[in-house]
Amino acid sequence: MRAVVIKGKGGPEVLEVVDRPRPEPRGEQVLVRVRACALNRADLLQARGLYPAPPGSPADIPGLEFAGEIEALGPDAEGQAKVGDRVFGIVAGGAQAEYLTTHPRMLARIPDNLDFDAAGAVPEAFLTAHDALTTQGGLTPGGRVLIHAAGSGVGTAAVQIAHAMGCLVLGTSRTAEKLERARELGLDVAIVNESGTFAEEVREQTGGEGVTVIVDLLGARALAENLAAIARRGRIVVVGLLSGTKAEIDLNTLLAKRASIVGTTLRARPLEEKIAATRLFADQVVPWLAQGVVKPVLDSTFPLDEVRKAHERMASNAGFGKIVLRP
Repeated sequence: MRAVVIKGKGGPEVLEVVDRPRPEPRGEQVLVRVRACALNRADLLQARGLYPAPPGSPADIPGLEFAGEIEALGPDAEGQAKVGDRVFGIVAGGAQAEYLTTHPRMLARIPDNLDFDAAGAVPEAFLTAHDALTTQGGLTPGGRVLIHAAGSGVGTAAVQIAHAMGCLVLGTSRTAEKLERARELGLDVAIVNESGTFAEEVREQTGGEGVTVIVDLLGARALAENLAAIARRGRIVVVGLLSGTKAEIDLNTLLAKRASIVGTTLRARPLEEKIAATRLFADQVVPWLAQGVVKPVLDSTFPLDEVRKAHERMASNAGFGKIVLRP
C-alpha cells in the first residue's frame, strides 16, 4: 500500500509517500480501505518529534481519523462488521495510508448523505467536540458554552453540537471572517480574540453569570480569562495547547467559583474508553449528521501525493474546518 511516512524531524519537508506492506487483520480486527483521511495538529507535532504515536500504533505513519470501506475481517470479527460497509472512525496513528486495521467497535457507519471526503472530515473533530462538551464538560441542553478557536475543525464541530442542544454558543477566533462563517453553523456570539481578552464580553453576553462550559483549544494564555469567564460550578475542558503549556492560576477564583479544569485527549486513552466515546458519537451525533442537523466543514482536499501542501495549509492557520487527504 501507499502511505505517508515521517522521515526525520521537521516540517512538511520530512513527509514522503512510500510503499509499505499492507496490514493484515488479526483477531477481532477489520481491514479498512481508506478513501479519505483528515489532518490534525497532532500530525504537525508528530512530524516535529513532539508527539510520538502510542505503543501499538505505526510509529512513522501519521493520521488519526479516516473514512473508507471494510475490505476484510479478522478471524474473530465475524458478526461484528460486514465487508463493504462504509465506515469512519479514529485511530491512534496510521490513517494517512491506503489501508489500516482497527477494532470494529471503533467504527461508525457513514450516513448515506455523506461522500467519503465529507465523512473523512468528521471523526476526530466531532468525537473530540462531543466528548469535550458532554462527557467531560457535562453540558446539558440550554446551557451556555464558550468555544475557543471556533473556526478550527473541533471548533466548528463543537459550535454545531452545542447549537443542536439548544445552548447559547459563544466563540472566539483571531479573525472576524472565521467567526462570521461560524455564525452560519449556529454561533450566537462572536468574539474577536486578538488581544487575548474575552472574559468581560462573555459576562456581558450572559447577564454577568459566565458560561457553564468552556472548550479550550488555546491553553496557557487563555487560562486567566477562562477563570474569569466561567460560571459558578462550571467546567473548563482543555483540549488543545495552541498558546502554550504553562501558566499561573488564581486558585482563589477557582475555589470561589467551585469550578473545574479538565484535561482531555482521545489518542492516548485505553481502547475501552475510546470505544465508549465512539459508541456515544454513533448513537448521538451520527443521526444528526444523517438528518443534516450538523454537517462536516471541509476546508480543502488534497491527493495523498500532495501531503506536504496539505501540511503547509494547516500550518498556515488560514483554513476553516478540516483539510482532507485522498489516499
